[in-house]
Amino acid sequence: MKIIADQDICEHHGLCFVVDAELFPLDDDGKIAIGEDGVEVPAGKEDVARDGVSQCPVLALQVVE
Repeated sequence: MKIIADQDICEHHGLCFVVDAELFPLDDDGKIAIGEDGVEVPAGKEDVARDGVSQCPVLALQVVE
């Protein structure tokens, strides 16, 4: 499972970061710092990943299974 982010859509709300700062790191400007290739979700954190993705009000995040 991977989390992917669309940097062009991200509006710096940071709600994903509140769910899990390690899975959803932010850059110095408060924008999601997940690259184009996404980030692998560690085993056992699948539900946390889905929760963080669901918190994004502008749908800048996706889970790819």
